[in-house]
Amino acid sequence: MRTKAFVRSLVVASLMSFLAPLLMIGGIVVVLALVAYVPGLAAISQILTAQILHFLETFGSGDAISGAVVIAFAFMLVGALFDTYSFYYRSL
Repeated sequence: MRTKAFVRSLVVASLMSFLAPLLMIGGIVVVLALVAYVPGLAAISQILTAQILHFLETFGSGDAISGAVVIAFAFMLVGALFDTYSFYYRSL
């Protein structure tokens, strides 16, 4: 019974930890794309979007989407490790 609860908790924590940075990065890029339609903020929005995409390309070997997935995978691993530690700590 405890193993089933642990696996369920680990899967949920891993999934949420993977999706959180993807949604955050995607949300920021979408907001910046929408801000680009405001006349005075178009240039700033384009510069910030370019900087974010360049940052993601650093982690993705030249591909921004791969960079976002690499960051999300790292977050997932940390979330899974934290959930495993939490489960171990509760079992003591």
